[in-house]
Amino acid sequence: MGRRARGRRLQQQQQPRPEGAEDGAEGGGKRSDAGWEGGYPEIVKENKLFEHYYQELKIVPEGEWDQFMQALREPLPATLRITGYKSHAKEILHCLKNKYFKELEDLEVDGQKVEVPQPLSWYPEELAWHTNLSRKILRKSPQLERFHQFLVSETESGNISRQEAVSMIPPLLLNVQPHHKILDMCAAPGSKTTQLIEMLHADMSVPFPEGFVIANDVDNKRCYLLVHQAKRLSSPCIMVVNHDASSIPRLTIDVDGRKEVLFYDRVLCDVPCSGDGTMRKNIDVWKKWTTLNSLQLHGLQLRIATRGAEQLAEGGRMVYSTCSLNPIEDEAVIASLLEKSEGALELADVSAELPGLKWMPGVTQWKVMTRDGQWFADWADVPHSRHTQIRPTMFPPKDPEKLRAMHLERCLRILPHHQNTGGFFVAVLVKKSSMPWNKRQPKVQGKSSETREATQLSPATCAEGKPVDTVEPESQLTTGTGDSEITQTPENLENNENKKDGVCGPPPSKKMKLFGFKEDPFVFIPEDDPLFPPIEKFYALDPSFPRMNLLTRTTEGKKRQLYMVSKELRNVLLNNSERMKVINTGIKVWCRNNSGEEFDCAFRLAQEGIYTLYPFINSRIITISMEDVKTLLTQENPFFRKLSNETYSQAKDLAKGSVVLKYEPDSANPDALQCPIVLCGWRGKASIRTFVPKNERLHYLRMMGLEVSGEKKKEGLALTSDSTATPELPEDGLGEELRAEEAGLPEATPGCNPTAPDTPR
Repeated sequence: MGRRARGRRLQQQQQPRPEGAEDGAEGGGKRSDAGWEGGYPEIVKENKLFEHYYQELKIVPEGEWDQFMQALREPLPATLRITGYKSHAKEILHCLKNKYFKELEDLEVDGQKVEVPQPLSWYPEELAWHTNLSRKILRKSPQLERFHQFLVSETESGNISRQEAVSMIPPLLLNVQPHHKILDMCAAPGSKTTQLIEMLHADMSVPFPEGFVIANDVDNKRCYLLVHQAKRLSSPCIMVVNHDASSIPRLTIDVDGRKEVLFYDRVLCDVPCSGDGTMRKNIDVWKKWTTLNSLQLHGLQLRIATRGAEQLAEGGRMVYSTCSLNPIEDEAVIASLLEKSEGALELADVSAELPGLKWMPGVTQWKVMTRDGQWFADWADVPHSRHTQIRPTMFPPKDPEKLRAMHLERCLRILPHHQNTGGFFVAVLVKKSSMPWNKRQPKVQGKSSETREATQLSPATCAEGKPVDTVEPESQLTTGTGDSEITQTPENLENNENKKDGVCGPPPSKKMKLFGFKEDPFVFIPEDDPLFPPIEKFYALDPSFPRMNLLTRTTEGKKRQLYMVSKELRNVLLNNSERMKVINTGIKVWCRNNSGEEFDCAFRLAQEGIYTLYPFINSRIITISMEDVKTLLTQENPFFRKLSNETYSQAKDLAKGSVVLKYEPDSANPDALQCPIVLCGWRGKASIRTFVPKNERLHYLRMMGLEVSGEKKKEGLALTSDSTATPELPEDGLGEELRAEEAGLPEATPGCNPTAPDTPR
């Protein structure tokens, strides 16, 4: 601290304190009485410019303004969504309804009666619920501790997503099918991405759906948050990439030996926005709101939406959404996109697709206001000095016929006071034909001298290896070299030669390596790799097992972990590693044991990928009863005698090593758990143990009506990824060396802890 700063502090300490002043509160205001909390003044939920702007634009129906403003000042209710991806979604719903929701009946917290959570009327199959409890009350109230712990634990297991209600709308309107190729352009933090993954896996009997999700975000750090969210769903059909959405590179895939451009069946375009629809949870917006935010974001939003439309397949559907109520970020972007598409895009009428959802039609007339309150109704009125701040695309089309043909009223505006939600905007676009600057159809083109010269100068193949610049200059667009053309350059041919060994390294761009972490390569296991036959024999893998889809993240030394991707994502990886920065893809299916060779197989099964792998395993499967499941999940290393006779008879003749423990529901006993469970285990000398992460254990036990004691939970929460930190607790899932010798367990491998999912580095 400098001399002057010390002097100022001394003067402040010597000044007399006002009457009634408490520690941390200046000016005499008491924290409790004057709205002080933690030493900071409470934000006043007023913004005159905000009210003036939206009253002038008439976005709220006549006579509802007061309700609209009152709703914005209320805290946002907590909402949760049960993931429909896993087959036991119904069991979770049953558990919520009959146990946790019943405990909330007639409960009062801080003098406020707790309303029992209600299903969102417009969300299918009662899989989304809302309550009048705010997140703050849920976290701090002792009466709600059990309910809060349930939510936290199930969220970590990927069975519940604590997601804002309006945020659930865009994925529903995409109408995703399991065979769809999907691009999520601005995906972090990932709640919508997880919805898309669930929709791909609607049929749990199909381990590898034909479709996939490529989830992108421009922020490298947020990409790792996205990975964490996606990992909870254990899907082989998700890839996380790190690019600027407005210039996300066009990808190619191999189709019957031909290179073709990858066009997506569905594109989710949830763009960065000013966020004035989130005032109920982000109260900083109240004091920071200004029209300048929207004016600055409009250009970026339009570029992202345009890039999404370019990458959309004909007949495909794109959803554009913001959490802003401002027409400059909403209808203005859609109108400009429709105008420049020249009929290639049209707004879909989705008014009947979510029955029960209350919404307002999109506006067709609006004005632009500057930061200092000056209004402009037409581009012609904007002075030249304002042209850098205000652009012609921000205004509605002048031609009434053109405006009517756009059907902007088909956009959906969600207002906070209608169903006690945040504010939101959604538009659903359908692609009827190629964009005007991309009229040529996908084809493989031979290399002419003209093309060679052009491609050697193109950004995708320049000598410095800079990232693909996919925003083509106007002069290039008119030549017909649009998104549809793919040409082979010397550099690309060299890359293809390198990829024959199945190594997909990070892109060679020097610029991109300056930002974020350097990723390990993705190395597919060669067909003749001696590593695979022992695995295939030990687990009696089905001949249909897609061994070509196995990959690892190292080119040198022992392969510690094996991952699995779908064949479609393998195709994408092999053909695009030089032009995209992949952060993560694949699910872990096998882990190496240090002493694995003495157990006939060096690799044990990983719980993360067991539901994908199980359909291909024909050996080492032990069918267990519900009582066995309880025993295995509550005891660290139960001996055979503690399990049922049926389980013992199956296990006694098996060699030591990794096993699959399968519970099949008994339809004749409706009180028993009615969803199948597949667990990874280890058959030791005289015992069996499970390798299941702590939160997943708690989940299965809850589904069977068991509640782990609070003390045990607290101990469990203190667990670390260090395999010897708390060897006495079953949640740890790893054997201590002494225990391993006694039970015939594998030694723990560094970086292969079943309790800890792959964490961002």
